[in-house]
Amino acid sequence: MYKFLAKTLFVGQRLIFVPECQSTNSLAVELASKSALPEGTVVITSNQFAGRGQRGNTWQATAGMNLTFSVLLKPSFLSVKSQFALTMVTSLSVFDFLEEKKLDGVKIKWPNDILVGKKKICGMLIENSIQGETINQSIVGIGLNINQTEFSISTATSLSIICGKNFDLNDELNLLLEKLEKRYLQLRSGKQGELKEEYLQNLLSFNQKQKFISNEIEFEGVIKTVNDSGELILNMSGDEKSFSLKEVNFVL
Repeated sequence: MYKFLAKTLFVGQRLIFVPECQSTNSLAVELASKSALPEGTVVITSNQFAGRGQRGNTWQATAGMNLTFSVLLKPSFLSVKSQFALTMVTSLSVFDFLEEKKLDGVKIKWPNDILVGKKKICGMLIENSIQGETINQSIVGIGLNINQTEFSISTATSLSIICGKNFDLNDELNLLLEKLEKRYLQLRSGKQGELKEEYLQNLLSFNQKQKFISNEIEFEGVIKTVNDSGELILNMSGDEKSFSLKEVNFVL
């Protein structure tokens, strides 16, 4: 179904398509364990019926309507303590993709949900394998809503809903892979500081008051930064406090 047309050095040069699977991340891990897949290998399906997301959530998508795929990366240059940089790379690549579509209100919601007008259009799950103090393998799973127009939740959206037309999935995949490789090469060339600056600039509610909930208690805080471990640093009435992924949620 998919043809590789992207102008990339390695991302997508090997493309494995399966009509359906439970999870492209799980399949990519399985395939990589059985043979030496090249970096940049893409595992993609038309029907992912048990996709996984952050916080143990599932990612639901109508068959044949969206992009659901995983990319194998081998960032052995990256230390374990800096692994959140891969989240920034992936988030910014999807952000770049949507920016090229001239959409208004595109934001990254910490850590890696992509919103358009405060509605979720993309989710991702990055699973790293550690060797010593570095990351020897990373499976980057992306679910991007393209042509689906009906969702079970009101907080989801798609390119088709926003733009009022259908898109060619193959064209959109190739464009997104180009954006992903560009950001990954930026990281590989040592420009992690630039990536972080852009990530923060495009982060929902950065340097603004925002309501959050933690341990069933609602409070207000200002996002000041994200540390190397990916924790959210909030200013709360003059005091700074860090929160990990499972400790805090946005109230939108």
